Amino acid sequence: MTTTLFASALLAACAPTPQREATEVTPVPPSTTAAYNHAAEVEAWRIDRLERLQKPEGWLSLIGLHWLTTGEQTLGSAPDNAIVLAAGPAHFGTVRYTNGEVQFAAVEGSEAVVVDNGLRIVTEGDRVWHVLGDDTSVTQSIVHSGTVSFVAIKRGDKHALRVRDSEAPTRKHFTGIETFPVDESWRIVADWTPHKEPQSFGIQTVIGTIEEMPNPGYGSFTRDGHEYRIYPVVEEGSDDLFIIFADRTSGKETYGPGRFVYAPWPKQDGKLIIDFNKAYNPPCALNAFSTCPLPPPENRLDLRVTAGEKKYNGVH
Repeated sequence: MTTTLFASALLAACAPTPQREATEVTPVPPSTTAAYNHAAEVEAWRIDRLERLQKPEGWLSLIGLHWLTTGEQTLGSAPDNAIVLAAGPAHFGTVRYTNGEVQFAAVEGSEAVVVDNGLRIVTEGDRVWHVLGDDTSVTQSIVHSGTVSFVAIKRGDKHALRVRDSEAPTRKHFTGIETFPVDESWRIVADWTPHKEPQSFGIQTVIGTIEEMPNPGYGSFTRDGHEYRIYPVVEEGSDDLFIIFADRTSGKETYGPGRFVYAPWPKQDGKLIIDFNKAYNPPCALNAFSTCPLPPPENRLDLRVTAGEKKYNGVH
C-alpha cells in the first residue's frame, strides 16, 4: 500500500490523550565525551541497519508477494504460469496448498535447491514434494534457483510466497536513507507502568489482517510541557520491546503509516528508555511486498518526533 493511503488517517488520529504520572524530560547538556558517545552509538547502529538492509536476503531484495489458493499452482517467470515471478527460471515448479500446508515440487531443469530444514518429503510417482516450513515454524524452508529464492509466510489463516532476488533493482540501486541529525534529547527516559493483568492489542497490518500482540504496559513522558504515553508490544523472537508509532512528521518528513523503534525491557528502576534516534522505516517503506503492522491508535502521537529515519525516496 502507498504512503498516501494511510497518512491522512494517521494524522487525523493523532489527537492528544489524557495522561498522568509522566516523567518530565529535561535534557541536561551532556559533557563533550557523553555527547560523542551517544552520537557514536547511534551512528554505529545506523551503519549496521544499512548493512543488514543490503544483504542478499534483506528487505531490499523483495520482488514479489503471492497469496496461495487451495490446490496446485505452477510458478516461474514465464507468462504461462499460474504464479508469474518477476525473475528466476521460466518454470520453477509447482506449489500445492492444502489444509494450511505448503508443498513444492521442482520441475526438471529449474536448478531449484530446497533447504527444507528437516521437514517432510513426499514422493508421488516421479514428483518429489517438499513440505515447506513457513515463518511461524521452528525453521523456515527456503527454495533457491540462481539469484532468486522464495519462502512461505503465514498471515492469519492465509499463506503466501515471499520472493527475493539478490539482483533486485531496489537492492542494486539503494543509495541510503536520509535521517534527522542525532539529538540526545530524543533519548527518552519514560516512567514504566506495567499492566496488572495481561493485555494485548489487535494490530492491523497493511494487508488488512489483524495480529494480536501482547502489550505489557506503557511508558509515560513529558516533552515541551505536554504529556504522552507510548505502548510497546511483545514481538515473538525479540529480546526487546517493539514500538510501532506515528507522529506529526508522518506523511511529511517521515513515512506516512509510521515507524518502528525497539526499546530494552525496563529494569528495576522502572524506566523505559526509548531512543527515537533509532526509529526506522518499516519494510513497506522500501518495497511493495511486505506485510507491515500499523501503529495502534494509542501510539499516534500528537508530537513531532524529529529523530530517526526520514521518508525513503529511493527505488521501490
